[in-house]
Amino acid sequence: MNSTFQLSPDQASALAEKYGSPLVVLSLKQAEQNYRTLSDWLNRVKLHYAMKSNPAEPLLKTFADLGSGFDVATIGEIKTLLQLGVDPSRLIYANPTKPENWIAQAWKLGVTRFTYDSPAEVGKIAANAPGASVWLRVRIANPGALVNLNSKFGASQADALDLLQLAKSKGLDVAGLSFHVGSQTRDSGPYLNSLAVCRRIFNEAAEMGVPLRSLDIGGGFPIVELGYDIDQETMDSQIRDELEDLFPETELLAEPGRALCGTTANLITSVIGKQVRDGQDWYILDDGIYGTFSGILFDHWDFELLSAKTGPLYLSTFAGPSCDSLDVLFRDRSTPELEVGDRLVVPACGAYTSASATTFNGFSLTPIVIWEEVKESL
Repeated sequence: MNSTFQLSPDQASALAEKYGSPLVVLSLKQAEQNYRTLSDWLNRVKLHYAMKSNPAEPLLKTFADLGSGFDVATIGEIKTLLQLGVDPSRLIYANPTKPENWIAQAWKLGVTRFTYDSPAEVGKIAANAPGASVWLRVRIANPGALVNLNSKFGASQADALDLLQLAKSKGLDVAGLSFHVGSQTRDSGPYLNSLAVCRRIFNEAAEMGVPLRSLDIGGGFPIVELGYDIDQETMDSQIRDELEDLFPETELLAEPGRALCGTTANLITSVIGKQVRDGQDWYILDDGIYGTFSGILFDHWDFELLSAKTGPLYLSTFAGPSCDSLDVLFRDRSTPELEVGDRLVVPACGAYTSASATTFNGFSLTPIVIWEEVKESL
């Protein structure tokens, strides 16, 4: 989205000297730019930040101040947002399967919007949140997504009408449909197909006496990615135009995560070890698969490594610091020769990184600093 936050080698070195390494540097200005740009491109679609992608409190506050809604998946996420002063009316409990006691707690706390994809979930919501507004999540095939969420979530299209009728019969406010094409979807095709499917279900639902008024188009909007040429503005304009054509009077929601936070963070990491194994240089970094690079495992993301070093490139292996052989990050990655103490900058690491990091093996979570608060001190 337009300009992308990226530290220079000198900035990274100065920050590491002052705050230590590894270090995550988060730009709230980039977060604001991402939100405003996507809002402009999608026009009347109301954004609900998927906080699972990065629940850092400064990000949540930034998006809340911009007027964002929030896609929440657990009672813990709900309580976090309420403690920050976010009104529960801005939340949609979008996990299609929820523990009954969490539904009851959410309802008691003022959350009134829920997603479902099964008869069992209808019964739980009706019993614990009577009269709640519900969106039926529909399964959409998109094997080309980076993470194919439809392998786990969504009702089949053949079951959609029965599930809508069931929710109505249980006294729920059947608001509409939702779908998610899958994470990091690189072109508009899956969205356009999904919109056509939903338009058909809208029409059929109206004919059987269940008029729908709202459509949640989920997330999956992409960011810049190694090896791919993505024209996000054109993609989003195609989605926007199709929405205007097929759903001109319908309330429109979306649940972007990566598109809002993915480019907000840079990781500064350092080489702490170097050795030759089977004729190839191995570099051990001070952050790894159990830390900020957890997105390699859980998000299938290919991170870029930027070095200030120049010279011939060699195929090398990068590994993390833990005492576990799983902690290998990149094999056969072209890089100039590095030495212990060299810094690397990893851009576009704001999504599914710190969010899924652990303290395995006694390592601490990588500290986070806000770029706008520290840049003047460099």
